[in-house]
Amino acid sequence: MREQCAVCGLNLRAHDSGDGPAVLVFFVLATIVVALVFWVEFTFMPPLWVHAVIWPIVTLPLALVLMRPGKATMIALQFQHRASEMEL
Repeated sequence: MREQCAVCGLNLRAHDSGDGPAVLVFFVLATIVVALVFWVEFTFMPPLWVHAVIWPIVTLPLALVLMRPGKATMIALQFQHRASEMEL
């Protein structure tokens, strides 16, 4: 996280998104992946090893891609609601 916003100069040193982004990404991603797992299982009926190969390859990159927007969203919500940790 940068110490200061490059556009508006907002002090971001006091940010604290905590575990919020990880929990948000986990719930969203788990819902999507579990739905896809059931769809693949009941539509194609692949062997178990196919699931063991496919889903880690799908899940890990999606989690990494979604973490950054999740953290940005939490910090934006703190700013919008004037959270005390941001000392605004």
